[in-house]
Amino acid sequence: MPINRREFVTLVAGAAATGVLATSSLAMGQSSVPKIKAVAFDAFPIFDTRPVFALVEQLFPGHGSELGNAWRTRQFEYTWLRSMMGRYTDFWQVTEDALVFAAHTLKLELTPEKRARLMQAYLELKAWPDVAPALKTLRDLNLRLGFLSNITPKMLNAGISNSGLNGVFEQVLSTDRAKIYKPHPRAYQIGVDAFGLSPEEILFVAFAGWDAAGAKSFGYPTFWANRMNIPAEELGVAPDAVGHDLTDLTKWILDA
Repeated sequence: MPINRREFVTLVAGAAATGVLATSSLAMGQSSVPKIKAVAFDAFPIFDTRPVFALVEQLFPGHGSELGNAWRTRQFEYTWLRSMMGRYTDFWQVTEDALVFAAHTLKLELTPEKRARLMQAYLELKAWPDVAPALKTLRDLNLRLGFLSNITPKMLNAGISNSGLNGVFEQVLSTDRAKIYKPHPRAYQIGVDAFGLSPEEILFVAFAGWDAAGAKSFGYPTFWANRMNIPAEELGVAPDAVGHDLTDLTKWILDA
């Protein structure tokens, strides 16, 4: 049976005060979770990019893992470098530039056809299987939902449409509107301005450890959906909770 927002706040606040784990797969931070009114998601706790990297292996047999990792790493490094340099270009262009660089580094022939197919794959993303039921639970709690992602509005809207999630998100926010990438504070400020709430009232759900650290440092209560099971970043700040997926997010909220 769905609980109302007041009951939700009581549960979460109680969990933060006692340090009780919702399940053995969850890790609580030391920070208490305040009265949440909205949840903002990075794109990749919602959208599954595994088909993109399966296509990399299909197009470059035996080199998929190496090329995929190099592409993904450079993709995010370029967002940070461009933010620091003051030379912004949107995430679509960053993604293509990173692909070209990765292929050149590994001395692989990236034909125009392969390049186009790999880029198109980012417009064909669909939600992870756990997403739809988790979002329903959050909506039943009368929480406002939105995206706050580095990827472009076109990429976000394609994923929403592919996943049958039209109308679910009140805010579809890309850092493209500020012309700077997370983890710059100005990128996180977009969520505060759009929702009209304080940072403490918006729970941020991150995919990457660096994004979880950036959001928490900005002032958002933060849940890290650590789908890749990677170690926490050594950045001197920790999220409020860590789980594997959005099922763990709802368990943290409901079972505390």
